[in-house]
Amino acid sequence: MKKTLLAVAALCALTSGAAMAQQQDGKWQVRVRAVHLDSANKGSVSDKDSLGLSVNNKTFPELDISYYFTPNFAAELILTYPQKHDIRSNGALGNLGKIGSLKHLPPTLLAQYHFTNFGAFKPYVGAGINYTRFSSVKFDPAVEAALDPSIKKNSWGGALQVGFDYALDKNWSINFDVKKVYISTDVYSAGAKVGKFKVDPLLVGVGVGYRF
Repeated sequence: MKKTLLAVAALCALTSGAAMAQQQDGKWQVRVRAVHLDSANKGSVSDKDSLGLSVNNKTFPELDISYYFTPNFAAELILTYPQKHDIRSNGALGNLGKIGSLKHLPPTLLAQYHFTNFGAFKPYVGAGINYTRFSSVKFDPAVEAALDPSIKKNSWGGALQVGFDYALDKNWSINFDVKKVYISTDVYSAGAKVGKFKVDPLLVGVGVGYRF
């Protein structure tokens, strides 16, 4: 009986310790990152003819909110404000240079697996889905008159992620993160589809995180 009671007490102590460790890690984490967007700028009218559209690369702030279901599994929501880009053309639509501008808002939801056996170094991988809304699409008057261009305003695509947090203390960490996000839109001229433009950016970010 004494041995049984001692075993139960030891099990309770271990369980309590694990629960306290999990609570100390915190269920929520908020990160702020500076992110550089490098667009793939792919597009085609056919297999042999490039659409020739591109948007400029840029650096912008990003807010990320994570919830840990377990120490290993988490979900992350990635947010920013609408980002403005110049649109350029040097392909099937003609070597026209800058032909307009647009804004894109790309919230992304990712499921993550966090590796927890490396001490303060906490790497992770993630995969999920991106929704992008294109807005404020404007073309130069000459391009409008000649081509009557337009684009599809909504894009759904996959997203892949790899990165790590490095814990500074119980709550604070520094973060390095790389994402590949698949964003594309159909391009129209005078109401007829002329091709597909794939932005498909690589996003490289550094920042700080707070877990609670």
